[in-house]
Amino acid sequence: MRWKNIRRWLLTLGPRRSNLNVYKTLMQHPKLLERWFVFGHYIFEESTLPPYERELVILRTAWLRQSEYEWSHHVINGKTAGLTETEIIRITEESRASGWSTFASTLIQAVDQLCKDDFIGDEIWNALMKQYSTEQIMDLIFTVGQYTLLSMALNSFGVELDENTPRFPKTKDRES
Repeated sequence: MRWKNIRRWLLTLGPRRSNLNVYKTLMQHPKLLERWFVFGHYIFEESTLPPYERELVILRTAWLRQSEYEWSHHVINGKTAGLTETEIIRITEESRASGWSTFASTLIQAVDQLCKDDFIGDEIWNALMKQYSTEQIMDLIFTVGQYTLLSMALNSFGVELDENTPRFPKTKDRES
């Protein structure tokens, strides 16, 4: 993909989305944006993960990585994918919080292990294998990696939230 194609792609998003602070920031390094976009597009648009599960994984990663920017956009995407307001708040709680299906709890624990230990342990891996193909587990791992990388960049660059996007919820541990 050429840089001019990314510029054209950004224009197709319309003025609201093409002016997002994440794109304004990454456009300062066009060659990097061009290459990152291909991978990011796959993770968000073509991954084998069902949208509900993908958004659950992204939101948990954003929460653990304290990326309020990613959280703000994926709360909206998560609701579109079927996550409820209660589930979105629950993402901020312990990985074994009650109320999740067994598999959703497994996904959250997988994200926690990836973010803490950089690998998925045998118990969670085996639980994932009961419902996911090898490709889906790979997509899960690379989704966590993509949003960890993006969180690191956005947090380091101090990218401000876009207008009219939700902030982190107030929780017992986070009263800001």
